[in-house]
Amino acid sequence: MRVSPCSALISSALICSALILFSLAASAHAQPAPATIDHDLLEISIPQLEQLYATHRYTVTQVTRWYLARIHRYNGIYRSVETIDEKGALATAARLDKEEVLGKRPPLWGVPIVIKANTSIAGLVTTDGWKGFVIPGHELIAPKDATIVAKLRAAGAVILGHTNMPDFAASDTNRSSSFGRTGNAYDVRFSPGGSSGGTVTAITSNEAVLGNGTDTGNSIRMPSSTSSVVGVFPTRGLVSIAGIAPLDWLLDNTGPIARNVTDAAIALSVMAGPDPADPRTADAASKAQPGPYTQYLKPDALKGKRFGVPAFILNGAGTPFHGSCEVTPEKLAADRAEARIPLEPETRAAFLKAIEGLRAAGATIVFADNILPDSFPEVASRICTIPYILQGADNFLANYGPAQYHSAAQYQAVLGSPIPGDMIGGSYVEAPNRPKLPQTALEADPNAKAFYFDPLRKTLDIYNDTLDRLHLDGFVYPAASMPPPDETMPQYGRISGGPHSDTAWVNMIGVPAVVVPGGFYPSGLPFGLEISARPWHDGDLLGYAYAYEQATHHRHPPILVEKGLLPDAR
Repeated sequence: MRVSPCSALISSALICSALILFSLAASAHAQPAPATIDHDLLEISIPQLEQLYATHRYTVTQVTRWYLARIHRYNGIYRSVETIDEKGALATAARLDKEEVLGKRPPLWGVPIVIKANTSIAGLVTTDGWKGFVIPGHELIAPKDATIVAKLRAAGAVILGHTNMPDFAASDTNRSSSFGRTGNAYDVRFSPGGSSGGTVTAITSNEAVLGNGTDTGNSIRMPSSTSSVVGVFPTRGLVSIAGIAPLDWLLDNTGPIARNVTDAAIALSVMAGPDPADPRTADAASKAQPGPYTQYLKPDALKGKRFGVPAFILNGAGTPFHGSCEVTPEKLAADRAEARIPLEPETRAAFLKAIEGLRAAGATIVFADNILPDSFPEVASRICTIPYILQGADNFLANYGPAQYHSAAQYQAVLGSPIPGDMIGGSYVEAPNRPKLPQTALEADPNAKAFYFDPLRKTLDIYNDTLDRLHLDGFVYPAASMPPPDETMPQYGRISGGPHSDTAWVNMIGVPAVVVPGGFYPSGLPFGLEISARPWHDGDLLGYAYAYEQATHHRHPPILVEKGLLPDAR
């Protein structure tokens, strides 16, 4: 029989109390059993993690070590995290554990997160996926945090490191020259999409609670659709992109990627707001629905709402990346034909099945040939950003580049070779089917009105007028035009460039969109449903996503493997 330390052999109440307190203190600092912490943290949400901290079940250091261990265990297979900042993460965790927290903790206190490799973290290399930014002695070491990183830190987040991405974010799959290939967590042979594939694989495989993605043509939303996570493209101007290496600063955006809508809403509330370093955020406070965005998350948010299905997406009518500056109808038609991405039959079937969840939650889905017909992407295709790409790159390097180089020209002078055209516009200027347009500043270009501002206004007017005319609350459509492809063997005669989409028009006009888990293909790979809404109605949009999530509960975590196809999965 086990004898209590406070048995009759110990008669002093004082001694008994001391032993009990010593025992409680020792158990509070003991490392939890692996099975227990695995059970508690796998698929955990931010509110659930807050509760564990509030009850002192775990320290921030214990939680951080658990996530770092997950990364070390699976990163050799899936290669989602390019730079692991173990020292920095543990230092942050130790500081948080020592802090005397008075009153309410900040919204991301002790939450382990990851940051995409094009987003500046002070003291770390911003690889942007490119081997040219990691050359020894010439690394692009960030002198300061990007605005969103500074905000996430101030909210109490623990930054675990940088996630892998394709070079300059210029791909629909996730292969980088600086780190290699990222695999899909549901099947490592398949693509997680790009260019935020590293973040989505890290989040869906529980290597972090949440992370950021960036999106120039579909790069938050399409990868989220491959991996059963929530990806948010905010209204452009709601969240600052200062400190993020641009692919095209007029189309770029950043937003949260999480396993559930609640976590995404909490993160967006932290990330949103004006930033003097990003002039497009100047009107955010006056135009945007006020935060925190969790206030819009209601299970009945879809009741009585109406959503239209864009006819052009069902028809596979895409828009050229960066738009088309061609002035002749023939050349515009050629650009649009090149951008055409037909909707695969499996994806059409998955979409029709997924929207039943919207109907079950009380929404009406409207199909009609006049809901954003093929004429809509034709107008959107005229939003041309090609002449202004270098301006964004030079602005980024001027403020977030290392001491050695603060422009693309300085990089070439120091290294003896140029930054590739994907980041500085050269590949589009030199391409035989593109106009010979010199790189210039948007503000100084006499053609800017015709190339950019007028077609942007016309396209946004069509979008909003359609919502008004048909009394719609938003649009709904597949986030990708095809299932995630197998990257271990050729398809259609070549290795796939990733799952593509017809959703670059969202970037062109900057309206808010969100992807939520919409079910699974027969193969077991995820399908993602995308919803867009009126500009600056990000709260309403997250409410729709939350109501759909609560009505369907489509997400389930992947079963990860211990061995990959290759020793280092490259």
